[in-house]
Amino acid sequence: MSAPADTGTAVLRAAALRIRRHIVGMCAGATGGHLGGSLSIADILAALYFRVLRVDPAAPDDEDRDVFLLSKGHGAVALYAALAVRGFFPEDELAGFAAPGGRLMAHPVRAVPGVELPTGSLGHGLALGLGFACAARLSGGPRRVYVLLGDGELQEGACWESAMAAAALRADRLTAIVDRNGLQLTGPTERIVPLEPLADKWRAFGWEVREVDGHDLEALPPALLAGPSVPGRPVAVIASTVKGRGLPYAAGRVESHYARLSERALARAYRALDRPGQEPT
Repeated sequence: MSAPADTGTAVLRAAALRIRRHIVGMCAGATGGHLGGSLSIADILAALYFRVLRVDPAAPDDEDRDVFLLSKGHGAVALYAALAVRGFFPEDELAGFAAPGGRLMAHPVRAVPGVELPTGSLGHGLALGLGFACAARLSGGPRRVYVLLGDGELQEGACWESAMAAAALRADRLTAIVDRNGLQLTGPTERIVPLEPLADKWRAFGWEVREVDGHDLEALPPALLAGPSVPGRPVAVIASTVKGRGLPYAAGRVESHYARLSERALARAYRALDRPGQEPT
């Protein structure tokens, strides 16, 4: 089991674009989807699946694989898109998102190749990742574990219980990634339950902290790949992102949290993604 080849930033950008196109496509389905917070993590997922994670789409349960958990499980459309683009299942299956009898449910489920555990009950993903990291240390294998959390999710006390435990257990195979887009369902995180100084909080809990632009596909891979500078410390990567990234009229807007796109809105979204920097009509 090896990491993906060093594919270059252009390939990562192409993968992120395909992921975003699939996200808006799924959000145009019968039920809609969590649009804004899925678009904000598209670049992170592209970096993970095309540069960082040691995974094999042909053997998704390989014992030596790295583990990724989407703790903010409401971003399932982004995860499904990344898995399909990486080759875990056919991309045309994404058209059946949330369809009765299908396996692509609103939150990730184990029936989908590449999904490790059901997630989305916010606050629990970091504890699950810690369990995987401790098991990896006991087995002596090379596995690393990555958990992607929403910043609003950090208002859950269970996150900080897991953070304390990870430091106490010296879980240096564990990396937590915070999607720091600053918005949650009902408004800005700093207005609802302030999180700042967020980096200092993680450091106070015994973690090594890295802050990175969550849309910078040159900076993301090294921030995610590097182990801790001090053995025994888990790593927290705080990724500054924009909710709704890729759609200028939705970016940074709390209204993008959940959407069911009409046919016209979908066409507008595709134009925005394919012609960045030009506001589509």
